[in-house]
Amino acid sequence: MQAGISVSAGELPGVLLHVAVVRPVFLWGAPGIGKSSLVRAFAKSLGLECVTLLGTQLAPEDLIGVPQIVDGRSRFAPPVAIARDEPYCLFLDELNASSAEVQKAFYSLILDRRIGEYELPEGSVVIGAGNRATDNALARPMASALINRLVHVHLRASASDWLQWAGTAGIHPWVLDYLRNRPDHLWTAPPKTEEPFSTPRSWHMLSDALHSYGEGVTDETLRVLAFGTLSAAHASAFRAFVKTVRNAFGLEAVLKGEAGWPSAPEDRDLLYFLAETFRARLVKELPADKNSGSPAARQLAHRGKALLVELAEISLEIAQVVIASDDDGRPVLPTWFLVEVSRDLPRLVAARA
Repeated sequence: MQAGISVSAGELPGVLLHVAVVRPVFLWGAPGIGKSSLVRAFAKSLGLECVTLLGTQLAPEDLIGVPQIVDGRSRFAPPVAIARDEPYCLFLDELNASSAEVQKAFYSLILDRRIGEYELPEGSVVIGAGNRATDNALARPMASALINRLVHVHLRASASDWLQWAGTAGIHPWVLDYLRNRPDHLWTAPPKTEEPFSTPRSWHMLSDALHSYGEGVTDETLRVLAFGTLSAAHASAFRAFVKTVRNAFGLEAVLKGEAGWPSAPEDRDLLYFLAETFRARLVKELPADKNSGSPAARQLAHRGKALLVELAEISLEIAQVVIASDDDGRPVLPTWFLVEVSRDLPRLVAARA
C-alpha cells in the first residue's frame, strides 16, 4: 500500500490517542523504523498492557480457540492471551504477512471486538502493523473486507524524532554524533538483495554492540560491526567518522587550516567522509542568494573554493563529489557558488602552481 501522506514518530501518539481508542488502526511502515516500539510505548502511556500477536506465527485456531463441551453443548474457548478481564492493547504485528485464513480469523476481532462469546473489555484498543510489499518484506495482499475495517496510518522515519529519543535512551555517543551530522543516513530503502541496510533499529543494534565492546573496540572490529548492521556506504562513512573522533581530526581543523586533507591511501575512506561532510556544510550554510549571505557564509565560500583545489590535487573524483548534482540532475549547491567555482578554480590552480 502506498500513501502520499504520512506521520512521524513524534506525531503518531497524538493520532493514536484520538483514533485507536475508537477504531482499530493499521500502521504501515518500512522495516526497522520503530512501529512495534511505538505501539508498546503508546499502550504504556495509557496504562494498558500490550499483548502482541505475530501474524506469521499464528494459525486460525490460535485466535478463535478450540471447541469444548459445556453442559452438553460445544463452544469455542478463546486463548488465554486474548481472553482477559482487564482492558489492554491488542497489537497484531505482521498482520498482513499472515495467511488468508488467519486474516479472516481477525475480522470479528477487529470489527466487532469479539471472538465467539468473548468480547474485548471496554477501554481496550486494537492496533495492527505491517510492512509494505515495496519494502521487499514478507507481505500478502489484504482482502478489501479487512482493509475496510481499519484506519490506515503510514509511518515515516524521522531523524529529528529519533535523535530526540536517542539522546535520553543511552545510544552510543559515536552513533549520536554521527547521525546529528548526517541525519540523512538514519534510514535507507531496503535493498533488493540480501544485505544489511540502515534503519533506526540497525543503528540501535550497532550502538548496543559498541557499548558491549567498550572504548577498546579495534578498527577492524568496528568495521565488522558497522558493515554487519548498516548499508555499505553508511558503514564506511561511520568508520571514517570514528577515525576523526579518535584522532581529533575533523572538518573544522581543515576549514581553519590547522590540518590538510588526508592523503594517505589507507585514509581514502576518511577523505571521502570529510568531503561528504564538507559538501553537507556548504549545502547547509551557503545561501541561495549570494547577496543575502552573512560574512561567515562569504568566508566559507572563499575558503571552500581553495579547499576544492587542494582536494582535487589529491582526488579529482572526490572533489567532484562535493559539487555534484543530485540523482535527478539538479544542482545541490547554490548556483552562484558553482559559477564562482568554475570561474575561479583555474585562477586558483595557476596561483598555487
